[in-house]
Amino acid sequence: VLDVPLRDRNELLMAAGYGAMYRATDLDAPALEQACRALDFMLRQHEPYPAIVVDRCWNLLKANGGAVRLVEAFADPDAAAEWGGNAMRLMFHPRGFRPHIVNWEAMAAGLIQWLHRDVLHGLGGDDSRRLLEEFLAYPGVPPRWRSLDLDVSTAPFLPIEFRKNDLHLRFFSTLTSLGTPHDITLQELRVETFFPADADTEEASRRLA
Repeated sequence: VLDVPLRDRNELLMAAGYGAMYRATDLDAPALEQACRALDFMLRQHEPYPAIVVDRCWNLLKANGGAVRLVEAFADPDAAAEWGGNAMRLMFHPRGFRPHIVNWEAMAAGLIQWLHRDVLHGLGGDDSRRLLEEFLAYPGVPPRWRSLDLDVSTAPFLPIEFRKNDLHLRFFSTLTSLGTPHDITLQELRVETFFPADADTEEASRRLA
Protein backbone atom coordinates (compact mmCIF):
# COMPACT_ATOMS: atom_id res chain seq x y z
CA VAL A 1 0.00 0.00 0.00
CA LEU A 2 2.84 2.41 0.85
CA ASP A 3 4.81 1.37 -2.26
CA VAL A 4 7.93 0.84 -0.14
CA PRO A 5 10.96 -0.05 -2.33
CA LEU A 6 11.92 -3.72 -2.27
CA ARG A 7 15.30 -3.06 -0.66
CA ASP A 8 13.60 -1.22 2.21
CA ARG A 9 10.98 -3.97 2.57
CA ASN A 10 13.82 -6.42 3.21
CA GLU A 11 15.23 -4.14 5.90
CA LEU A 12 11.83 -3.86 7.59
CA LEU A 13 11.35 -7.63 7.50
CA MET A 14 14.80 -8.29 8.98
CA ALA A 15 14.28 -5.63 11.65
CA ALA A 16 11.14 -7.51 12.67
CA GLY A 17 13.07 -10.77 12.93
CA TYR A 18 12.07 -12.27 9.58
CA GLY A 19 14.18 -13.21 6.61
CA ALA A 20 14.61 -11.05 3.51
CA MET A 21 11.97 -11.72 0.86
CA TYR A 22 13.47 -10.05 -2.21
CA ARG A 23 16.73 -10.83 -3.99
CA ALA A 24 19.25 -8.41 -5.47
CA THR A 25 20.48 -10.44 -8.43
CA ASP A 26 23.62 -9.48 -10.30
CA LEU A 27 22.70 -7.96 -13.64
CA ASP A 28 24.97 -10.45 -15.44
CA ALA A 29 23.39 -13.47 -13.74
CA PRO A 30 21.50 -16.00 -15.91
CA ALA A 31 18.29 -15.24 -13.99
CA LEU A 32 18.23 -11.73 -15.46
CA GLU A 33 19.20 -12.74 -18.99
CA GLN A 34 15.81 -11.83 -20.46
CA ALA A 35 15.83 -8.44 -18.72
CA CYS A 36 19.34 -7.73 -20.04
CA ARG A 37 18.27 -8.68 -23.55
CA ALA A 38 15.36 -6.24 -23.26
CA LEU A 39 17.67 -3.46 -22.04
CA ASP A 40 20.16 -4.12 -24.83
CA PHE A 41 17.31 -4.07 -27.36
CA MET A 42 16.12 -0.69 -26.06
CA LEU A 43 19.62 0.79 -26.28
CA ARG A 44 20.23 -0.65 -29.74
CA GLN A 45 16.90 0.52 -31.14
CA HIS A 46 17.54 4.06 -29.90
CA GLU A 47 20.61 4.51 -32.12
CA PRO A 48 22.00 6.86 -33.29
CA TYR A 49 20.76 8.84 -30.29
CA PRO A 50 22.26 8.39 -26.79
CA ALA A 51 20.75 5.96 -24.29
CA ILE A 52 22.10 4.61 -21.00
CA VAL A 53 21.15 2.32 -18.13
CA VAL A 54 22.04 3.44 -14.59
CA ASP A 55 21.62 1.95 -11.13
CA ARG A 56 20.14 3.59 -8.04
CA CYS A 57 23.28 5.71 -7.56
CA TRP A 58 23.42 6.79 -11.24
CA ASN A 59 26.39 4.52 -11.94
CA LEU A 60 26.57 3.71 -15.63
CA LEU A 61 25.78 0.04 -16.29
CA LYS A 62 25.11 0.03 -20.04
CA ALA A 63 25.43 2.55 -22.87
CA ASN A 64 24.78 2.50 -26.59
CA GLY A 65 27.03 3.91 -29.31
CA GLY A 66 25.21 7.24 -29.29
CA ALA A 67 26.05 7.76 -25.61
CA VAL A 68 29.69 6.81 -26.19
CA ARG A 69 29.94 9.33 -29.04
CA LEU A 70 28.39 12.05 -26.87
CA VAL A 71 31.01 11.48 -24.17
CA GLU A 72 33.81 11.44 -26.72
CA ALA A 73 32.58 14.70 -28.26
CA PHE A 74 32.06 16.75 -25.10
CA ALA A 75 33.87 15.29 -22.06
CA ASP A 76 37.58 15.70 -21.31
CA PRO A 77 39.07 12.27 -22.15
CA ASP A 78 41.80 12.74 -19.52
CA ALA A 79 39.20 13.18 -16.76
CA ALA A 80 37.34 9.89 -17.22
CA ALA A 81 38.66 8.59 -13.89
CA GLU A 82 37.39 11.73 -12.14
CA TRP A 83 33.75 11.21 -13.07
CA GLY A 84 34.20 7.50 -12.51
CA GLY A 85 31.47 6.10 -14.72
CA ASN A 86 28.74 8.00 -12.88
CA ALA A 87 26.20 9.62 -15.22
CA MET A 88 25.16 12.31 -12.76
CA ARG A 89 28.77 13.26 -11.98
CA LEU A 90 29.49 13.44 -15.71
CA MET A 91 26.87 16.21 -15.97
CA PHE A 92 28.19 18.21 -13.01
CA HIS A 93 31.96 17.69 -13.12
CA PRO A 94 33.97 20.72 -14.34
CA ARG A 95 35.84 18.42 -16.74
CA GLY A 96 32.78 16.47 -17.79
CA PHE A 97 29.82 17.85 -19.72
CA ARG A 98 29.38 20.99 -17.64
CA PRO A 99 31.59 23.41 -19.67
CA HIS A 100 29.73 22.49 -22.87
CA ILE A 101 26.11 22.59 -21.65
CA VAL A 102 24.64 25.90 -22.78
CA ASN A 103 21.69 25.76 -20.39
CA TRP A 104 23.69 24.13 -17.60
CA GLU A 105 22.14 25.98 -14.64
CA ALA A 106 18.55 25.28 -15.68
CA MET A 107 19.32 21.66 -16.52
CA ALA A 108 21.43 21.05 -13.41
CA ALA A 109 18.77 22.57 -11.15
CA GLY A 110 16.38 19.85 -12.28
CA LEU A 111 18.96 17.10 -11.76
CA ILE A 112 19.78 18.36 -8.26
CA GLN A 113 16.12 18.08 -7.36
CA TRP A 114 16.04 14.50 -8.70
CA LEU A 115 18.99 13.74 -6.42
CA HIS A 116 17.35 15.48 -3.44
CA ARG A 117 14.31 13.24 -3.93
CA ASP A 118 16.51 10.15 -4.16
CA VAL A 119 18.09 11.08 -0.81
CA LEU A 120 14.68 11.84 0.72
CA HIS A 121 13.32 8.45 -0.39
CA GLY A 122 16.48 6.63 0.67
CA LEU A 123 17.25 5.57 -2.90
CA GLY A 124 20.98 4.98 -3.12
CA GLY A 125 21.50 5.30 0.63
CA ASP A 126 24.68 7.00 1.80
CA ASP A 127 26.12 6.92 -1.74
CA SER A 128 23.38 9.25 -3.03
CA ARG A 129 23.84 11.55 -0.06
CA ARG A 130 27.60 11.76 -0.65
CA LEU A 131 27.00 12.41 -4.35
CA LEU A 132 24.65 15.29 -3.52
CA GLU A 133 27.12 16.78 -1.05
CA GLU A 134 29.88 16.53 -3.65
CA PHE A 135 27.87 18.40 -6.30
CA LEU A 136 26.81 21.12 -3.87
CA ALA A 137 30.50 21.73 -3.07
CA TYR A 138 31.43 22.34 -6.73
CA PRO A 139 32.28 25.96 -7.63
CA GLY A 140 29.45 28.06 -9.03
CA VAL A 141 26.63 25.99 -7.52
CA PRO A 142 23.81 28.32 -6.31
CA PRO A 143 23.09 28.16 -2.54
CA ARG A 144 19.36 27.65 -3.23
CA TRP A 145 20.14 24.17 -4.56
CA ARG A 146 21.06 23.02 -1.07
CA SER A 147 17.46 22.24 -0.18
CA LEU A 148 14.62 20.32 -1.77
CA ASP A 149 12.30 22.58 -3.73
CA LEU A 150 8.85 21.00 -3.94
CA ASP A 151 7.72 23.69 -6.39
CA VAL A 152 10.20 22.67 -9.08
CA SER A 153 8.47 21.17 -12.08
CA THR A 154 8.70 17.40 -12.46
CA ALA A 155 8.06 17.48 -16.21
CA PRO A 156 8.44 14.13 -18.02
CA PHE A 157 11.37 15.41 -20.08
CA LEU A 158 14.48 17.49 -19.39
CA PRO A 159 15.96 19.77 -22.10
CA ILE A 160 19.74 19.88 -22.50
CA GLU A 161 21.80 21.82 -25.03
CA PHE A 162 25.44 20.98 -25.88
CA ARG A 163 27.85 23.24 -27.77
CA LYS A 164 31.56 22.76 -28.51
CA ASN A 165 33.23 24.57 -31.38
CA ASP A 166 30.98 23.97 -34.42
CA LEU A 167 29.10 21.05 -32.86
CA HIS A 168 25.72 22.07 -31.44
CA LEU A 169 23.26 19.43 -30.18
CA ARG A 170 19.89 19.87 -28.46
CA PHE A 171 18.25 16.92 -26.73
CA PHE A 172 15.52 16.21 -24.23
CA SER A 173 15.86 13.15 -22.06
CA THR A 174 13.38 10.80 -20.43
CA LEU A 175 13.85 8.45 -17.49
CA THR A 176 12.15 5.07 -17.58
CA SER A 177 11.96 2.25 -15.03
CA LEU A 178 10.90 -1.36 -15.40
CA GLY A 179 7.30 -2.22 -14.54
CA THR A 180 6.33 -4.55 -11.66
CA PRO A 181 9.84 -5.88 -10.93
CA HIS A 182 10.28 -8.64 -8.32
CA ASP A 183 14.03 -8.19 -7.97
CA ILE A 184 15.78 -5.31 -6.20
CA THR A 185 18.31 -4.89 -9.01
CA LEU A 186 15.60 -4.52 -11.64
CA GLN A 187 13.51 -2.15 -9.54
CA GLU A 188 16.46 0.21 -9.10
CA LEU A 189 17.41 0.36 -12.77
CA ARG A 190 16.70 3.53 -14.75
CA VAL A 191 16.93 3.90 -18.52
CA GLU A 192 17.71 7.42 -19.74
CA THR A 193 17.09 8.06 -23.43
CA PHE A 194 18.03 11.25 -25.27
CA PHE A 195 15.81 12.43 -28.14
CA PRO A 196 16.79 15.12 -30.67
CA ALA A 197 14.97 18.39 -29.97
CA ASP A 198 15.38 19.70 -33.52
CA ALA A 199 16.13 18.56 -37.07
CA ASP A 200 19.74 19.80 -36.91
CA THR A 201 20.47 17.58 -33.91
CA GLU A 202 18.83 14.64 -35.62
CA GLU A 203 21.04 15.11 -38.68
CA ALA A 204 24.20 15.74 -36.64
CA SER A 205 23.59 12.58 -34.59
CA ARG A 206 23.31 10.50 -37.76
CA ARG A 207 26.42 12.12 -39.18
CA LEU A 208 28.43 11.36 -36.02
CA ALA A 209 27.31 7.72 -36.23
